[in-house]
Amino acid sequence: MWESGDDAGAGKAQSGESAGRRGKSRNFRDLEVWKKGMEIVKEVYRSTGAFPRTERFGLMDQMQRSAVSIPSNVAEGFNRLHNKEYRQFLYVALGSCAELETQVEIAGDLAYIDDNRKALLLERLDHESRMLRSLIKKLG
Repeated sequence: MWESGDDAGAGKAQSGESAGRRGKSRNFRDLEVWKKGMEIVKEVYRSTGAFPRTERFGLMDQMQRSAVSIPSNVAEGFNRLHNKEYRQFLYVALGSCAELETQVEIAGDLAYIDDNRKALLLERLDHESRMLRSLIKKLG
C-alpha cells in the first residue's frame, strides 16, 4: 500500500519549469504524496475520535490540524506558478509531519492511542516525510 517515494511527484516539473508544464500530473490529486497525506488525515481522525473530551481543543485539535496541513500544503504548492514557491509549501508540509510525529508520541505516552496505532502513524509519517524530501530534491 505504501510504495517508495520515487513517484512522490508523479511527473512533476524540473527546476525552472512553470506549474503549467508539470509533466503527467495535471492536478494535485494525481500525486502519490498528496494521496498518502490524505490517508494520514483519515487515520488521525480515526485515532483521535476516542480521545477524552478534555482533549477536544487540545492535543486532538492540534493533531487534526497538523494532519490536514500535510496534503493541504502539497495541493496549494502544486498550484503555485514557480517551483521555488512549490518547494516552500512542501517544506511547510514536511514541518507538519514533524509536528504530528511529536503529537503522536505525546498521545502514545498519555495512553490515548495504543502502541500499534502509534507505530502505524509513525511509519506513515516517516514515509510521507521521505516522499516530501524526494520531491523537494527533484524540484531543485
